[in-house]
Amino acid sequence: MSDVYAKLKELGIELPTAAKPGGVYSPVKAFGTTFLYCSGCDGNLEGEDLVLGKLGQDLTVEQGQVYSRNCMLKLLANLQRHLGDLNRIKRFVKILAFVQSTDDFHAQPQVINGASTLLREVFGDEIGLAARSAIGTNALPGNVPVEIELLVEFE
Repeated sequence: MSDVYAKLKELGIELPTAAKPGGVYSPVKAFGTTFLYCSGCDGNLEGEDLVLGKLGQDLTVEQGQVYSRNCMLKLLANLQRHLGDLNRIKRFVKILAFVQSTDDFHAQPQVINGASTLLREVFGDEIGLAARSAIGTNALPGNVPVEIELLVEFE
């Protein structure tokens, strides 16, 4: 297995600090002996401008892709805090993504490609390519454009 941290460095990616939960829940919860469920994260990173609104109205597909990539960075930060070492990830099993969008916006999968591409670049096809759902919705908490949750297998 390649070193995840070397790959992050090569790509010029720095993980954000893992955020504290915004409610009464656990950011990462183990189940079984080798699985982790990761609670949904938005893509607003500390120190960057707050991004709010709907795809198809306030944001373009390209802006949504950047935002979904940031969601995945936050999820990786939560996994780092929980596991202590991202090299322990055996595979990303499932990505469940919600895209706040207008009724006539139908490019939710393209928006979530930002998150999936990040995992593929960092972890490769075998580990990083997960099963995935990209669901359009009329509203998300705090008016964020995207929220993503994960199911991960680890060693």
